[in-house]
Amino acid sequence: MSDFLLRYPFPEDEVTAFSTLRNGGVSTGVYESLNVSPTSGDQPDNIRENRRRLADALGISPDRFVIPHQNHGTEVRFVSEPVELEGVDALITRQTGLCICVSTADCIPILLHDPAHHAVAAVHSGWRGTASRIVQIVLRAMQEQLGTRPADVQAAIGPGIGLEAFEVGDEVYEAFRQARFPMEQVARRMEKWHIDLWQANRILLQEAGVERIHLAAVCTYSQHDRFFSARRLGRKCGRIMNGIILRR
Repeated sequence: MSDFLLRYPFPEDEVTAFSTLRNGGVSTGVYESLNVSPTSGDQPDNIRENRRRLADALGISPDRFVIPHQNHGTEVRFVSEPVELEGVDALITRQTGLCICVSTADCIPILLHDPAHHAVAAVHSGWRGTASRIVQIVLRAMQEQLGTRPADVQAAIGPGIGLEAFEVGDEVYEAFRQARFPMEQVARRMEKWHIDLWQANRILLQEAGVERIHLAAVCTYSQHDRFFSARRLGRKCGRIMNGIILRR
């Protein structure tokens, strides 16, 4: 696996799950250098070349990516082929060789594998998605449509902004409180409130019955030289691509 990919400990013969680092591409400035997001504002030629390099590293064709345009909602879509999607924040597939992705730059990516039903999911969970329990919505969709048992699922929580860096307003704290999160576990008062999105999503997975959870514990804000961070670099910056591929 290339040195510009963070790889997750899923069974290698069954799935490939990854997040991209910033290095290894051709983009410049706030997109430096491996930005493959089609909606980031980067030059299309750079995105195409970066996508080709990523596809080569993964051993797939560049036309096998599914990268939705997200809107911080809770829309989940089952896909079986490459398709353009608007306003979708989570993907589920049972199609071998299809790389389903979500893009992030401080928000939390979650990758799921159900080996019993030969299915994978990619979830974009920013603070709004987390407060709306999007990962539990995805797991319910997998249960209803595929028969997934959460106890069979393996999950990876990828790079995202950490507690120390994620300062929020009172309205964000209130959104989590009203959503009945255990605030003593997911919030800390400093000068302002800070929210622990890693812990909040781990709690959601555990509540749903997922037992095997890998936490990358990588703060994108503090490691903005290695991962894109919208809070550190500005909203108009590159994006981390987080994807999962069924291999068989």
